[in-house]
Amino acid sequence: MTTVFLLPWLIGVCLGLDIRQFPSDLVTNPGDNVQISCSHDKTDYRVMLWYQRSQGDTAMKLIGYLYYQAATMEAPYDKVFEITGDLRGSTAKNGSLLIKAVRKEHSAVYYCAAREAH
Repeated sequence: MTTVFLLPWLIGVCLGLDIRQFPSDLVTNPGDNVQISCSHDKTDYRVMLWYQRSQGDTAMKLIGYLYYQAATMEAPYDKVFEITGDLRGSTAKNGSLLIKAVRKEHSAVYYCAAREAH
């Protein structure tokens, strides 16, 4: 059995915005479903973006993003990855990235980012 390593980036700070991801690291088995959560307190930042950086690759690839409650996925991620959350209202913003039936090629570092909606 092959082990799959997923490393969500734990905390990011940009322009005074603390972004929290959890769990901070994961070791899972192929076929498992994995969920990574993200939150921040900037109530007017209603876009949450998810990126993947694979081992041995310096490029961060956009998986997709959440705009209020609507998710937009990039190909080829749209078949295995799912983004959900609710960025409405004036409370803390929460979202998650679900990886369905993890495979070895999903071993990567995952990043959550946030920005204002335009």
